[in-house]
Amino acid sequence: MIKKLRALAAEYDRIGLEMQNPDVLSDPKRMAQCGKRYKELEKLVLLLREYDRCEEAISFGAHVTEADLKELAAEEATRAVKRKEELLSDMRSFLVPKDMQDDRNVILEVRAGTGGEEAALFAAELLRMYLRYAEQKKWKAELVSKTDAEGGGIKEAVVRIEGPAFGDFKFESGVHRVQRIPETEKKGRVHTSAATVAVLPEAEEVDIQIRPQDLRIDTFRSGGAGGQNVNKVESAIRITHIPTNTVVACQTERSQQRNRDIAMSLLRSRIYEAEREKLAKERGEMRAGQIGSGDRSEKIRTYNFPQDRVTDHRVNRNFSNLPSIMEGQIGDILEALKAWHVEQQLSRLGVS
Repeated sequence: MIKKLRALAAEYDRIGLEMQNPDVLSDPKRMAQCGKRYKELEKLVLLLREYDRCEEAISFGAHVTEADLKELAAEEATRAVKRKEELLSDMRSFLVPKDMQDDRNVILEVRAGTGGEEAALFAAELLRMYLRYAEQKKWKAELVSKTDAEGGGIKEAVVRIEGPAFGDFKFESGVHRVQRIPETEKKGRVHTSAATVAVLPEAEEVDIQIRPQDLRIDTFRSGGAGGQNVNKVESAIRITHIPTNTVVACQTERSQQRNRDIAMSLLRSRIYEAEREKLAKERGEMRAGQIGSGDRSEKIRTYNFPQDRVTDHRVNRNFSNLPSIMEGQIGDILEALKAWHVEQQLSRLGVS
């Protein structure tokens, strides 16, 4: 493992020299890429230097012969052995290739699954949870589309989150199961419902080239609870990408052009994600679909209200204080998932 880490440290030195090259200095995009990678590897280099100092302390403690230094050196060596293990643990994550999508904006889709009205209410609560988390991170969130359910809650909603959010949200894709007593339940029985979440990295124009002739664009009147603009102006946009039969719509803005821009962003992201999935499948890395069928049994996480417990079934861990979690305090869950992902990748790479 140390050999691989030192190879990464050598990359740090190469990038440092590359950033002094006039051709790189005159290319802002390339310079930014180099600078970002240089900063990432700088953390590893500092850890490796401390690791080497620990090695030196351990070696010195084993070979020192002077009586007045022996006890002090032994104490330093003991501390160095402990610290060395901590440093190895901290450095392991650098061996996992960084997902270049992590810093992208996110298209987040939440849909009610099985469970009727209770599923729709839970879907709305999940959406609010994610919006509160984004707010805490100071990321901008804008609603792309939303379909309300008759008994409250939502049938589905699509939100765009602007910020380096994909690295945090990407493990949220899947079926979320809720267990609780609905307000309408007279006998106090616990019901189980589900909602599905899909998370897409927002595609940029350079990622996906869409030809105008491949699009069918329809306008229609926005629906809603009222207001001057509702049902009077055809500001809502529906775009169909004919080659893939991908359909997106946006009706949340009063400006037709703004709705069109948001819809195009959503369209690019869906086509981009489909291409990513196709490539991953060809490489033999594709898991079963992101969100499954929405059935309760296909859960990635269970929210058990009577027991004040959230269980993530991938990391096999329980998290308490469910009301706080539903208010967007999901940082601990996300960090556990990131650590789990690192372990999965290291295991695949044969690093123990």
